[in-house]
Amino acid sequence: MSEDILINITPQETRVALVLQGAVQELHIERTQSRGLAGNIYLGKVVRVLPGMQSAFIDIGLERAAFLHVADIWEARSQEAANGSHAPIEKLLYDGQSLIVQVIKDPIGTKGARLSTQVSIAGRMLVYLPQDSHIGISQRIENEAEREQLRSRVQRLLPAEEKGGYIIRTMAEDASEADLQMDIDYLRKTWSAISQQMRTRPAPSLLYQDLSLAQRVLRDFVNEDTATIQVDSRENFQKLQQFGKVYTPSVLTKLAHYTGERPLFDLYGVEEEIERALGRRVDLKSGGYLIVDQTEAMTTIDVNTGSYVNGRNFDDTIFKTNLEAAHAIARQLRLRNLGGIIILDFIDMDNAEHRSAVLAELNKALARDRTKVSVSNFSALGLVEMTRKRTRESLAHILCETCPACKGKGQVKTARTVCYEILRELLREAKQFNPREFRILASQVVVDMFLEEESQHLAMLGDFIGKPISLQVETVYHQEQYDIILM
Repeated sequence: MSEDILINITPQETRVALVLQGAVQELHIERTQSRGLAGNIYLGKVVRVLPGMQSAFIDIGLERAAFLHVADIWEARSQEAANGSHAPIEKLLYDGQSLIVQVIKDPIGTKGARLSTQVSIAGRMLVYLPQDSHIGISQRIENEAEREQLRSRVQRLLPAEEKGGYIIRTMAEDASEADLQMDIDYLRKTWSAISQQMRTRPAPSLLYQDLSLAQRVLRDFVNEDTATIQVDSRENFQKLQQFGKVYTPSVLTKLAHYTGERPLFDLYGVEEEIERALGRRVDLKSGGYLIVDQTEAMTTIDVNTGSYVNGRNFDDTIFKTNLEAAHAIARQLRLRNLGGIIILDFIDMDNAEHRSAVLAELNKALARDRTKVSVSNFSALGLVEMTRKRTRESLAHILCETCPACKGKGQVKTARTVCYEILRELLREAKQFNPREFRILASQVVVDMFLEEESQHLAMLGDFIGKPISLQVETVYHQEQYDIILM
């Protein structure tokens, strides 16, 4: 199945959409002001060592200190591999120490970036591990003979003085020796530049920044199924051509400059897809639908039959809806970039064969996902628990913010509830103070409720406290917001 990659570039933002058979499968957004940090290499300074948590906070020049766990310290890993245990973190680090670190997870919410002292530099075919010495191979390459052949090819190309290690990526399966050699030369040259800066710059300092999103498309996203890579900016198209000539010459034939009158994302319906991806409900072609709820702790996806009744019987309807939902769920995970713990609530199926078939279909649909996923079997409650590695913010977190009215609850108090709160607050105020008049400042809908359905209760309270009560509409107030002024 051929895949098209669309790159929309403006001075403030780069957006990439992967389109398969007319349907958007993935969305990647990188903003100039908040470019991702994963892959960046820093010379950091230890701010505080926490023996109780076997962790340390590292200053890498960001607003929040980054987090380093003992399991992500290269020296500790080496000791554990050799001796079966590693030294405690207080024996490995001390306050004020300078060390080279790499961001392995972007800051998310209130959490700082997560670090590792094991540096890796990704190329198109290979990943360079300057502190390691072995040659590893991607687990996606399963054929043992092919794995050994790739390892031998890379070893032959390495210079005699090479002390670092490499991980062979899946892209290397069909690579020529010239492509592999080009990758090795690029990675060694990059590490040499980083090493030079490490000796001359003070801590904290940025030593290496990962490629831009548009450049990473050429390095990581393109595969044999990619038909075209369309870029809607002439200047950036030329920059990508120059980058491709040096680094990814094999993809240049797929790179094209889009010159159409309609915006590129409008032509392929990507803008509409983005709007839908921010909603809770996802409609299925059969008439069923999904409800996606994203919270701090986990994401839940509920499957419903909706108006679908075309099966031979009710069990058949449920089975077909769940099969379609499995593909839709896999797509939504990629499209929204949902990570962490994910609970899937398929429609209950009594037939064990149906459950197995739905699970198999889900795993098949998830096979295209570039991000690591782990799926469990159906639980006793009929739920499927899964995890998807969280490496960057979800689409909703990038494009949206918490509602100032509901503060993330997803609901607001009714106008009547707010009216009753105001009445109770008026009574409390009347017992403590003795003003000439009480004035209620509230939203239009709350004031209307007081003037109409709750007018009798307001009048009764005025008589009880013996003070006049006036109403004033504040157009900028949301439904739950109010103030009581003592006149």
